[in-house]
Amino acid sequence: MVRGTAGAWFKFGPDPADNDLGGGYVSGELFIDYYELLQLSSNADQDTIHRVFRHLAKKYHPDVPSGDAKRFNLLVEALRTLSDPQARAAYDAKHQQYWNRTWKVAAEAADGQTIVDDADIRERLLALLYIQRRRSARQPGMGEMELGRVVGCPPEHLDFHLWYLREKGWIQRLDTGMLAISADGVEQVEATRARVGRNRMIETRVGAGANDARD
Repeated sequence: MVRGTAGAWFKFGPDPADNDLGGGYVSGELFIDYYELLQLSSNADQDTIHRVFRHLAKKYHPDVPSGDAKRFNLLVEALRTLSDPQARAAYDAKHQQYWNRTWKVAAEAADGQTIVDDADIRERLLALLYIQRRRSARQPGMGEMELGRVVGCPPEHLDFHLWYLREKGWIQRLDTGMLAISADGVEQVEATRARVGRNRMIETRVGAGANDARD
């Protein structure tokens, strides 16, 4: 902890509430990007780090009108970490891991096919649970591992799809621990199938009309 000029004590370490100050998660732990916080390059030398810290510390110190205690705490923690060669080396490894993951997420977000494929997987999951309940009303559930294998979806991605389907109210967890489609889910499957059927009929008619015109 460090003591402020008015006698206030400030703790080291990031607060999860400070995630809007330039950070995310690495290996399930909250990660604060100290370089972004200090508005520095990751190659900044010690003189630059200390000079920028002094400037920002004066600006955000809780004793001044523009002060921000949370940001000040993080600035102090950033200085302590980046001033110690061993601590900085360990931090830089996490920093690289964080940005590798961030750029991977950005690449996936830019790939529109990923979103299309995800929507298709959720439709297939619902269809499976629909057929399972229709075939066996007394045993309508399927296990997560079973669902993942059938649709070819890895566990880390399956969790996302199941979360979405639960939030929409289209599937439910049974007392047995299995997953089953809900009444709302049944309506969703049937509405989707009906919409697809109508689109196919329109495509067929348009294709037939084009053939007649050529004849």
